[in-house]
Amino acid sequence: MTQHKSGFVNIVGNPNVGKSTLMNLLVGERISIITSKAQTTRHRIMGIVNTDDMQIVYSDTPGVLKPNYKLQENMLNFSESALNDADVLVYVTDVVEKIDKNDFFLEKVQRTTTPVLLVINKIDLTNQKDLEKSVAEWQKILPEAKIIPLSATNKFNVDFLKKQIEKLIPDSPPYFEKDALTDRPARFFVTEIIREKILLYYQKEIPYSVEVVVEQFEEGKELIRIKSLIIVERDSQKGIIIGDQGKAIKKVGSMARKDIERFFDKKVFLEMFVKIEKDWRNRDNLLKNFGYKLE
Repeated sequence: MTQHKSGFVNIVGNPNVGKSTLMNLLVGERISIITSKAQTTRHRIMGIVNTDDMQIVYSDTPGVLKPNYKLQENMLNFSESALNDADVLVYVTDVVEKIDKNDFFLEKVQRTTTPVLLVINKIDLTNQKDLEKSVAEWQKILPEAKIIPLSATNKFNVDFLKKQIEKLIPDSPPYFEKDALTDRPARFFVTEIIREKILLYYQKEIPYSVEVVVEQFEEGKELIRIKSLIIVERDSQKGIIIGDQGKAIKKVGSMARKDIERFFDKKVFLEMFVKIEKDWRNRDNLLKNFGYKLE
C-alpha cells in the first residue's frame, strides 16, 4: 500500500511579487484575490490540493511590510506565523524588487530550518545575464534554498515548482477531509470577491480604508441571498463608495455578483450597504471581529 503524504506549503514574500497568482496556479482554483494593488491579501488563505496519496495545504500570506497601523501589524503576524508551521516554505521574489527590501523578514527566513524553495518570478521581464546575476545573489543570501526562476503569468516552470514541492512533502495522514478545497467558510470568499472589486474600481486610499463584512448568507437550492456591509473610516469615503446617485456601489455590486455566481455556480441576490467605523484599522475589537487577530 502506498504511504500517504501530507504537508503545509506556505507562500511568503514582499507585496506585488505574484504570490496570489502563484497560489491560484498551484491550487487550480481562484482562492486568493489578485489585483495589481499592494496589500491585496490581508489574511492567511489556505487552498487544499488532494490526490489519492497526497494532500498539500497551500497557504497564501499578506505581503511583508513594516506596519504603520494595527491592521498591518496583524497582517505581518500572519506572514511571520507562516515561517513557523510550514513543511515547505516558498519564498517568492521577482526580477524587479531590490533584494534587501524588508530584510528584517528575510533574516527570519535565513534562520529557518524548514526547506526553502526560492521562486524568482516575472522572468519574462528580464534577460538571461541579469537573471543569472540575480540567482547568484540569492544563492549567497539563502545558500540552502533551491532557486526556481519562473513566470507565473505565463505559467512557465510552475509544473517544475509543483514537482519540487511534492518531493518535500512528508509522510502523514491527511489533515483535512479529502474533498476540502479550503479551510475558509463560503462567506469569506464573498467578502474577498467584493473587496477585489473595490480594489479594482476605486482609486487612491479608498480600498485600503475598506473592510467587507457578510451579515447574511442564505443558500437555497437555486439562489443565494447575501447581505454585506462595506466598512469605511470617514463620511467622505462613504460618499465615494456610494457615488453619484448610487452609481458606483451599483457597478461594484454588479461586478461582484457575477463573480460570486461563478464561484458558487448559483444565482445570487446581493445587497450592499455602507457603514462608517472611525479608525477601524487601529481598533483591536474590530480587527478581532474581522478575523485579523491570531488566537
